[in-house]
Parts: sequence; C-alpha cells; structure tokens
Amino acid sequence: MQIGISSFPPIINEDSKILILGSIPGVKSLEMQEYYAHPQNKFWKIIFELFDENFTDNYIEKINILKKNKIAVWDVIDTCERKGSLDSEIKNEEANDIDLLLKTYPNIKAIFCNGGKSYKNLKKILHNKSNIGVYLLPSTSPLHTISFERKLEEWKVLKTYL
Repeated sequence: MQIGISSFPPIINEDSKILILGSIPGVKSLEMQEYYAHPQNKFWKIIFELFDENFTDNYIEKINILKKNKIAVWDVIDTCERKGSLDSEIKNEEANDIDLLLKTYPNIKAIFCNGGKSYKNLKKILHNKSNIGVYLLPSTSPLHTISFERKLEEWKVLKTYL
C-alpha cells in the first residue's frame, strides 16, 4: 500500500554555505520527525567525523552542529506516495521549491546530493538555471553498501566549500 508522505522544513539559516539534499525522509525519519533518523544511516556519523565533533544522539545538538558548520539540509521532494523507504518506490512526487530557497539564502555556494535520486531530481528541477555547483555524493543510506570509510572520504569535499 502506498502512503502519502511529506518532507520536513529545511534546516537552514543566513550563514549556510552548503546545501545537502536528500530525496525524502524514510519511514524511521518520519516516525522520529528527524532527518536521517535510521540508526544505520551514516549521515550524522559522517558530519560528526568531518568536523571533529563528539557524537550525540540529541537532535537539537545535531542541528546546531550543522548550523555551526554552515550546512543546510533539505529534500528535493516535498510530497509523494511511497511504500516503505526505498526511493525506487516513490510515486506521484512533487518537488520542493529549491530555486526559491536558493534565492532566499544567497550565501549557498554549493549543493551536495545525498544519493542518486536527489541528484537526478535536482537536475530536473533546476534545468541548469542555477550557477551554483551541484555534486553527487554516495548515499549515506544503509542500502548503499560501500564502506563507511569510502563514503567519508568522498564526503570530505564538503569542507572545500566552507
């Protein structure tokens, strides 16, 4: 059975220089009302490693680490129908207004897509209208089975834009 789901509001402020875009929250994230809440998703572990921060499960502190390091987080999809958490199960999707977000927060210098679905969707949304660089990073999802070390190595590119 397909279930209608909605994205969360962006985590962003005027100081944000990097925008990380996922596709849309998975089941565990929707249940917890937190970005990247699945315990096997490596997003938070990567962020904490990159910025040499002590890991915490406290979501408010996680958000503060993002803001302190000038990182914004959002999703390319605003609403859709999906069974489970797989991007391949997404149907009837509607996009978030990424263009408006970029106009509202002009300090964003680069967009990093957390996985192929967000990258593919973002390319359709922007239609090369933006002069901001768009980069594909390996998904932090446990379904993307490359090693944590390799994911971390590729995600280090974020620091070059801060």
